[in-house]
Amino acid sequence: MAGLPNMSGMMKQIQKMQEKMAQVQEELEQRTVVGEAGGGMVKATVNGRQRLTALAIEREVLTGEDQDMLEDLILAAVNKALEESQKMAQEEMAKVTSGILPNIPGLNLPGF
Repeated sequence: MAGLPNMSGMMKQIQKMQEKMAQVQEELEQRTVVGEAGGGMVKATVNGRQRLTALAIEREVLTGEDQDMLEDLILAAVNKALEESQKMAQEEMAKVTSGILPNIPGLNLPGF
């Protein structure tokens, strides 16, 4: 029975971690990153929950006739912003789980 108090303590730590993860997710909703393409001609803003919140396109790109180029710039900017957003979210979630759970291969805790 010596292991039971240890298990109780671990369950409390897990509950605290879950509460902190929920708090971090709320905070990530407010934090943003910007991905740029075409030397800043297209800027995509994404929050920490991987939601596109703004898209800015310089007027000179809009007056051009190259629709394919504009679409490529938009895709590149959005994808860069999404990558940065995911990295930011992973870093914040790693802070929450650091030191609480052992490093168990294959154990992937849901961040979202």
